[in-house]
Amino acid sequence: MKNIIIVTLVAFVIAAGAGMVYGKDNPVIVMETSEGTMEIELYEKAAPITVQNFLWYVDHEFFDGLIFHRVIKGFMVQGGGFTPEMTKKAGNPAIENEAANGLKNDKYTLAMARTGAVHSATSQFFINAKDNDFLNYKASTQQGFGYCVFGKVIEGTDVVDVIESVPTGSKNGMDDVPKTPVLIKKCYRKEAKGEKKEKSE
Repeated sequence: MKNIIIVTLVAFVIAAGAGMVYGKDNPVIVMETSEGTMEIELYEKAAPITVQNFLWYVDHEFFDGLIFHRVIKGFMVQGGGFTPEMTKKAGNPAIENEAANGLKNDKYTLAMARTGAVHSATSQFFINAKDNDFLNYKASTQQGFGYCVFGKVIEGTDVVDVIESVPTGSKNGMDDVPKTPVLIKKCYRKEAKGEKKEKSE
């Protein structure tokens, strides 16, 4: 009986942990790009600050017209900060890094880009093109903090595959820039039937 109780408790803890990430109430955003459309589920309970920050940019159409400005095949695709002319678009103040939330930089997950400073993410994000374990949280140190995962592409993973394979070069002093701009045409919340979009303040 004791063993049954322990097994049941462990199963409950695992299920509860999964519920913090995956769920029907998680916001889903639609990202229409020049290479196709993706749907991305956001893990609001696991990364509340990061998701709220990202949704602000989505609701205020900040990403519309920007590009994936850094693309490295077999690694990741990064966007959310530059126009097709490679002009940097200013975002909001930096947010807290929630990389210690237990989520991993696995293939097709969405994570926040940042500088060498741990808590420096603003609007730029990247989609992992493979399992990038070296980007995961390891310790609360400058070297070990990692990059915060807060979502995953659930529809249109083939679009990520296409983007990561586009020819790249140098432009305006930056490397790994697609030679033909990969445009984020529109980015918006996916509305459930009969529900209205709730705009973040």
